[in-house]
Order: sequence, then structure tokens, then C-alpha cells
Amino acid sequence: MIKLFNHLRSDKDLKRRALEYLSQGKPLSILDDIIFKAMLGSNSEDSNEALRSLLSACTHREVRTVRVLNNDLVPAHFDAKTARLDVHVTFNDGETANLEMQTGKSADDLKKRAEFYTSAILAGQNIRGKPYRSIKRVYQIFFLNCILYPKSKKLPRRYFYQEEEEHDRLSEVAEIIFYEMPKLEERVHDLLAGKAEIETLSKEEKWCTYIKYRHEPWAESLIEELCRKEEGIMRAEQAVTKVSRDYIRYAKKLAGIKNDMDRAERLLYAREEAEKIGMEKRTLEIARKMKNAGRPLSEIEEFTGLPTETIEKLTREE
Repeated sequence: MIKLFNHLRSDKDLKRRALEYLSQGKPLSILDDIIFKAMLGSNSEDSNEALRSLLSACTHREVRTVRVLNNDLVPAHFDAKTARLDVHVTFNDGETANLEMQTGKSADDLKKRAEFYTSAILAGQNIRGKPYRSIKRVYQIFFLNCILYPKSKKLPRRYFYQEEEEHDRLSEVAEIIFYEMPKLEERVHDLLAGKAEIETLSKEEKWCTYIKYRHEPWAESLIEELCRKEEGIMRAEQAVTKVSRDYIRYAKKLAGIKNDMDRAERLLYAREEAEKIGMEKRTLEIARKMKNAGRPLSEIEEFTGLPTETIEKLTREE
């Protein structure tokens, strides 16, 4: 897990965010895109297995192998818009997917952003000199902590190219998936109230429930049950727990360093104050000796830097 801190470009943000959660005594929230990326993007066995399981649930296909890619998409030309992805992966025989965490509606059009990301990933495939049938399948997957389609209760919503009237699919080369996780709220409350069983949830619904409610104390029993019954989610929990534990150690180490620095600062201050007092005493003693030797006040003032009032006071004390 320590390798994660060296590889994530958002390392500083991850540290800051994790320390914020720790200082408040709160569990890490996977809805935070930095934690989401840390859970799935670290090069660990737990993270890789969690990612493989999540992709399998989202694509409804077996995912055998998975590898995290560079999150920065290379633009097609200098003036093209660049894109930074959350979790960009390749799996199986070269298919790709981008998993994005979106905590709320933004000024950007999420639907158009999904299409742009999908097109950019497709265009970025290295097929020069190869037939078009060599193009690999691309998935753009959004986990939304907001409602994008308020008139529908459907979870998930899947989009691809199809014929206008007969609805036959053009190809399987691209698929866009939206998970509006707040739509699970009613079902989650039914599960907690014993009105439904966890087995009634699909694989992807279980994952969305874990992602959405992992940090909520009132959903703790449900999250524990998901971890017991779903190995992929258990691996994800272990990956997040490792992030949390590493930062608890980091926070303790940071606190120890701060205490040492504070102690050193106090000692330095005390030493400087003692030296300052000693210097003042020596200066006063020199001024007193010069006065006793009959040296003029102007000369004593210039030599010692003491004000005339202080020198005259020394004279009176004599």
C-alpha cells in the first residue's frame, strides 16, 4: 500500500483527505473520488481483485485479468481537450473501461462528458495498420451520488448505439453505464428493517450499496454482511482499510515529528532567552565598570548600546 503513495499523482490530496477523516473520527468515504481511486487503483492483490469483481458486476461478463492504466488521455491534437480519468483500466484481451466517481451534478453535462470520454478512449487505441474489427470494446462507467434521470427508478442505465425504430444494436464496441446510487435508498432501508434479503440485490446493486453507504454508521451491519457474502467487496474493504491504517500510522508519525519539533523549539527558545539574559547582565556589568572608571556617558552608550536612562540608573544604584 505504501507504493500507492508514490504512484498516485493525487498523493498529497489523498493524505490531506485521509487525515481530515481521521481527525474527525469518521471512516473513509468511497464517494470521495480520491478514496475511490485509492481503493481500486493501488497495485495490491486486494485492490486488483476488488477491481476485477466490480468490473465483472458492471459489464455482466467474466473479467479474468485487469490492469490499471495511465489516467491521462493523450489528446488527438494540440488543441484538443484533455481528459483525466478516475480509474482507467484494461482487462481480458485488451478491452478498456473507465470508472468515474461523481459526487454531485456539476456545471459540465455528464451525459456529453460520458460520450467524450468514450470517444477519446476509442480513438486512443493503437490500431494503426490494423482492420477496424480489431477495435476493442470500451466501457464508460459512472457512479453517481446524484440523480441524473429523475423520472426513472431504473438502476443502472446502459447506453449504446442502436437503430432508431427496430432497436438492433450497431455493435458492442462502446457502452456507457450510469449508476444513480441514491435510487437505492428505499431498498437499503428495507434491508435494514428486515423487509428484504440481501440476496434480492444484483451484483452491481450490492457494489453500489457498499460504495454509497460504507461510511454511514447506521448502515454498518449491512456493510458487514456485504463483506461477508461478497468476496470482491471484502477485498475492497480490505484495500480501504489498508489506506486508513497506513494513514493512521502516518498521522501518528506526523504527530510524533510535530511533538519533537515543538519540544526542540521550546528548548531553543529557552536557550536563546538564557543567552539573552546573560548578555544583558554582561552588558550592564561592562557599563557599570566603565562608569566607575570615569568614562563619559556618551562613550558608554556608544560602546554598550544601552540608553542613557539605563546608564544613569546604574550610576544612581552605585
